[in-house]
Amino acid sequence: MAETEPNAPDTLSFDGLPPLRTEDGELDPLFLDAISAAIEAADAPTVEALAADLHEADVGDIIEALSADERAPFVQLLGEHFDFAALTEVDETVRVQLIEELPPEAVAEGVRDLDSDDAVYILEDLDDEDQEEILAKLPAVDRMALRRSLDFPEETAGRRMQTDFIAVPPFWTAGQTIDYLRDQKDLPDEFYEVFVIDPGFRFLGAVALNRLLRAPRPTRMSDIMNDDRQRVLATDDQEDVARMFERYNLVSAAVVDESERLVGVITVDDVVDVIQAEAEEDIRALAGVGDEEISDSVFYTLRTRWVWLLFNMLTAFLASSVIGMFSGSISKMVALAVLMPIVASMGGNAATQTMTVTVRALATRDLDAHNVWRIFGRELSVGLLNGGSFALIVGSAAALWFQDPLLGGVIGAAMIVNLLSAATAGILIPLAFERLDIDPAVASGVFVTMVTDVVGFLAFLGLASWILLG
Repeated sequence: MAETEPNAPDTLSFDGLPPLRTEDGELDPLFLDAISAAIEAADAPTVEALAADLHEADVGDIIEALSADERAPFVQLLGEHFDFAALTEVDETVRVQLIEELPPEAVAEGVRDLDSDDAVYILEDLDDEDQEEILAKLPAVDRMALRRSLDFPEETAGRRMQTDFIAVPPFWTAGQTIDYLRDQKDLPDEFYEVFVIDPGFRFLGAVALNRLLRAPRPTRMSDIMNDDRQRVLATDDQEDVARMFERYNLVSAAVVDESERLVGVITVDDVVDVIQAEAEEDIRALAGVGDEEISDSVFYTLRTRWVWLLFNMLTAFLASSVIGMFSGSISKMVALAVLMPIVASMGGNAATQTMTVTVRALATRDLDAHNVWRIFGRELSVGLLNGGSFALIVGSAAALWFQDPLLGGVIGAAMIVNLLSAATAGILIPLAFERLDIDPAVASGVFVTMVTDVVGFLAFLGLASWILLG
């Protein structure tokens, strides 16, 4: 426990520091209670003793676990011990609210010590006015570098890149480069390769550190550089960059502008964050919850979900109107009302399976013009085989249940029709939205469900009206 200074408030007393996490990896309630008590008492020494030496990811978890009123005091009590990189580990809503509560001078000081990609990540979600207020308090060089990154479109390599990198001319030797790296005090905290540039700062190639250290000292950098090294444009979509890293097993890559001038470097830790963010975005989109975070307010959450629920309601009315067309048939044969949800439910689940595989394949660029019809044929075959097998199961069960073999045949036939329609809708609807430049993960679910509901009810009730009641 840190000692209390003569003029400092008394620190809280604990029998040793409580553990940060439980055996399950969750934050220990005793630890959070200790943090909250220290915040309430404005006890900076205790807060420092508890959290000053923690990893930024752990500090981020603590911030999210604290109440909204405790977060800013927690950061202020940590003072110079607070690493602003922890703000890259929290939800956007929490991050923006916390930054708005902190003095701009404190935020500017904290951002100044970060890697440029982390600084951009923290600033990009703020309003322009708040951004400018913080940037104005930074040194001119740092301010210009961050503004240049923020000028690139969102979700591009330019937003994710670090502007701190090592670049040398091609005529330098390996020995010169190594001596330069040893003598320089202002190097990036982590780097994996040295870039080679011409006098116009155009990217020529890269030399991995292991190759640099193995090369004889007199060897020119141009002789050991990899001029085929992958590079990305600053305006490239971050998802495309992530796919490139995955395809070529990259650890880092140079970022260039339209004139091939080197402007930054993107590293694998940033790409991991991109992959996670894109995956979360697709999962939320499939469920119709937009960019919702767990820390969002009730009204924001209501607004993001309401629109998709409205679409669902409209499509449900369409399915209900199909049922209404056969109200006379249903009134004559109650078994139809009992069995028709089975047809719609099986079709909906089958369509969701196909749609999920299709959306993922589109996102990873595994599905395109050269293989679309082969995949479509495969899904139709799966739909037909599943439809046939479940038609036999459900049809037999219905025939035994209601002592009517003809009814079993009708629901079996409807099952085959709906599972084929599910396979068709599950692949063609996402493809159509992709062609229209609409995110298929966002829009597909509602329309695929509509198709299977309408076709399922129409096939089952229509066949029943024609065969059983006609």
